[in-house]
Parts: sequence; C-alpha cells; structure tokens
Amino acid sequence: MGYEPHAVIAHEALLRAASPDIPGARVARLRQGLSLLPITDELFDSVTDGGSEGVPGFWRLPPGLEKLLAQWSAAGPVAYVEAEYFGGVGEQRAAVWAGGALVWGPTDKPAKRRFSRTVSPVSQALRRLGAVRTLGEDEFEAVGLGRHRSDEAWISPRTP
Repeated sequence: MGYEPHAVIAHEALLRAASPDIPGARVARLRQGLSLLPITDELFDSVTDGGSEGVPGFWRLPPGLEKLLAQWSAAGPVAYVEAEYFGGVGEQRAAVWAGGALVWGPTDKPAKRRFSRTVSPVSQALRRLGAVRTLGEDEFEAVGLGRHRSDEAWISPRTP
C-alpha cells in the first residue's frame, strides 16, 4: 500500500479560522497543537486560480493556493507538504510560509546533520511550525502524520 498525503499544516486555530469558506476544506487534528488540511480533489478545484504556474517542484500544489498560504501565514507559520511512497521508495517535498511570504523551501532534500540522523523535508517543515521530536521519533512521527496513508483517509468520518 502507498503513502501519499498532500496537505497544508499549521496550528489548528489558524487553519480553522482561515478555511471555513473554502469548498472542500476539512481540517484534521494532528498532535502538538497542529492540524492538517488535506488537498482533496474538491479543495484543489476550489482554490485553483486558473493559472498554470504554481510553486515549482510540487506535484499537487494548486496554482493560487500559494497566495492563500502567504495570506494565512500573516497569523502564523504555514507549511505545505507532499509525500509519495510505495513499497518503501518515494519522495517528500515541503515549504513554509511565515509573515506573508515563502520563507523556506520548497525542498525535497533531506538535511544532513553532523552527528545526528538525516532529517526529512517534512520533518524540517514541521520543526519550523514548532513540532518537537521525541526520543526514537522524528517530527513526522511525533505529530502523527503516519496515522493515515491518503488525503481522503484524513477526512473520513472515523478521523478524530
């Protein structure tokens, strides 16, 4: 089975305040006060501005969403993350907006830290949102991003 979330992640209050009037926007809770807004087909269609240019390097960041993310980031940092894995092989991409501008990324490169393990792009973005890893986990695991494997699973009726 594959793993392929495409989502906006920010503090829960920020996402809930920013997204109530966007068709298809459904916020799902993570841990550590963060939440995610999965990029479902309905949400993708509702935020696309008709342009063909989005942020380079992303598979599913709709043209126009980056402008919303910049606006939302005036209230706090906002990340856009993508991961696509199948059979243990795949890639991640992430970017962070803060203060109304893109401040980090987009990147698909793991960070190499001296005397520590490699940090994935999604975990790097989560750090910029304030996520804290615990012993034996990275930020990805610490906030619970592995709980569901697809965008639709995050918003199913059984999702808390």
